[in-house]
Amino acid sequence: MAHPHPSAPPPPAPSDARAPECVRAPRLTAARQPLLREIRILDEYGNHRPLHIPAERPLTVFVDKRELVTLMTLGADPERLVLGYLRNQRLVASMDEIESITVDWDVDAAAVKTRHGLPDLGARTARRTVTTGCGQGTVFGDLMQQTAGIHLPPPGQARIRQSTLAAMLETMRQQDSIHRQAGSVHGCALFRVADRQAELLHFVEDVGRHNAIDTIAGWMWLQGVDGADKCFYTTGRLTSEMVMKAAHMGVPIVVSRNGVTQMGHELATRLGMTLFGRAANKHFLCYTGFERFDSEPLPEPSPMRVVSSAPR
Repeated sequence: MAHPHPSAPPPPAPSDARAPECVRAPRLTAARQPLLREIRILDEYGNHRPLHIPAERPLTVFVDKRELVTLMTLGADPERLVLGYLRNQRLVASMDEIESITVDWDVDAAAVKTRHGLPDLGARTARRTVTTGCGQGTVFGDLMQQTAGIHLPPPGQARIRQSTLAAMLETMRQQDSIHRQAGSVHGCALFRVADRQAELLHFVEDVGRHNAIDTIAGWMWLQGVDGADKCFYTTGRLTSEMVMKAAHMGVPIVVSRNGVTQMGHELATRLGMTLFGRAANKHFLCYTGFERFDSEPLPEPSPMRVVSSAPR
C-alpha cells in the first residue's frame, strides 16, 4: 500500500467507508499545518547541519464558546482529533449533537458548535484524573465506570494468528513516518484482520499517543467503521486509559511496541481484550487474552557455545 510523504495532508477516506446515512456528520474545516520544521544543529563531530523536528503546537478546544481543554498536537488532522476527543471522553453520544468543528491556526483554537448545547457540561468536566498520557492524557472522572457497558466480540469472532501479527509488525516497520525522520512522536494504526491478512486502514502520528488514538477514533466514527474485526497498534505504552479508549472504539486486540502497566493489564483482563507488548519484528509478549491468539511458535534459538580463550 502506497502512502504519501508524512508532511502532506492525509489522503481522502476510501469511497466505500462513509458515516451512516441516518447520522448527520458535522461540518469540518481542513486546517492542516506543516508537520515538520527544519532547524540547524551542532553534532558531536562539530558539524553544523539541518535537522527536522516535529512541529508541536497547542490547540485550545472551545465547546459553544466555553474553553474545554488544550491539546498539544502536530496539527495533521485537528478536526478529527477534536471529534475523537469528544467521543472518547464521552462528552457527546452522537455526531448529530455537533453542528461544526472550526479550527483556526491564527489563534490556535478549535471551536465546536453543538446543535442544542451539551447538558451539564460543567459538571461532567469538573472531575478530572491526571494520567500518564503525553500530549493531553486526561480522562474525566466517571470514564472508568462506563467500561461496565462495553462488550467486545467473543474469541470465536475476533482472533489473530502469530503469522498475521508478524505481517502487521513488518508493515509498521516499513511505514514511512515522521518518527523515522525526526523521532519525538507517537504513531497509531488501525488494521483489519481477516483470512490471515492484516490490512492497514489508517495511520496517524502525533506528539502524544492520546492524540493519535483520538484521531483514529474520530476517523472511525466519521467513516462508520466498526472495531470488532480490527486490531489497534500503538508505539506508546498501554496504560489503563489507552486500553479504555481502545475498548470504547470496540477493538478487541491491541498491539504495542512498548510495555503494559498494571492497571492496563487488569482492565484488559476484565474486558476480555488481547494485549501484545514489546512487539517488534517477530518478537512480542502476549499479556492477556490468550484465547484470541493462535500461536505458531518460532523455533528456539540454539544455545551459544562459549569457547574459552584462556591459555591452558
